[in-house]
Amino acid sequence: MEMVGFVGLGRMGRPMASNMCRKDFRLVVHDINSEAVKELESLQARAGESVADVAGQSDIIVTMLPNSAVVQEVVAGAAGILEHAKPGSLIMDMSTVDPLLTDALAKQAAAKGIGYVDAPVGRLASHADRGESLFMVGGSDADFARVKPLLEAMGTTVYHCGPVGAGMRTKLVNNLLAVASCQMNAEALSLSQRFGLDIEKTLEVLYGTTAVNGQLKIAWPAKVLAGDIEPGFTIDLAHKDLSLIVEAANAAKVPMPMVAAAREAFSAARAAGFGGKDFSAMVDAHCQAAGIAKPRLKR
Repeated sequence: MEMVGFVGLGRMGRPMASNMCRKDFRLVVHDINSEAVKELESLQARAGESVADVAGQSDIIVTMLPNSAVVQEVVAGAAGILEHAKPGSLIMDMSTVDPLLTDALAKQAAAKGIGYVDAPVGRLASHADRGESLFMVGGSDADFARVKPLLEAMGTTVYHCGPVGAGMRTKLVNNLLAVASCQMNAEALSLSQRFGLDIEKTLEVLYGTTAVNGQLKIAWPAKVLAGDIEPGFTIDLAHKDLSLIVEAANAAKVPMPMVAAAREAFSAARAAGFGGKDFSAMVDAHCQAAGIAKPRLKR
């Protein structure tokens, strides 16, 4: 069995790496949070002293990191993966980053005889906890076949979207709809509140028309409308993804007027102190700004 390196044991990476350990994969792990590393050691993972140490020991190196700048440094920095990985090894980045960075890193990896796969995640941290993540994968057929057992150990749904970069671009398209719909829902329910409408009856009507969307029907009743705004996916991260979408679309010469407006609404929510809350809390931020009672379902 190949040795798997895992760099980035945050809210998503830690349960993913843990699920691989529980399914008997051999792991060497690294994170700036020593407590996260200790948790993985308790599951029989080996602690890597540094990114370079992990890269040198591993056949497949998985990264789950917060943003493009960190991925750039971890993969291509002087003490990074590309400088220390073995020829024939494979990098799988599961972070959500600028797809042009994915393209560039894949090219640098190929020049060193190292494979590269992008496999961003399409579900929440709670899904990662249960081993139910969804992955959108970009890479060659051979590289996809090599990482598929890892992905199946971490999740239930794996899509091979095309060559390197296709996974990241698919993720941005998915998040455009998932995140921007939160702003539409926030405005709609704020207006409903101002009108004095019954929230249960309003939702019943919306669920019966084409106005319905997955956030409003599936996610929100279990989160903000139930009074739970602790993060599954934060407003800060949603804002980051909206920025990536606008920038990637600009590079592709595709105008994004609605997404740009949604990003500024998320900026306002962050400025009002909601950045660390679940992205469904956009309705609370919008209601607070307008002096409207927050919508809550009856228990």
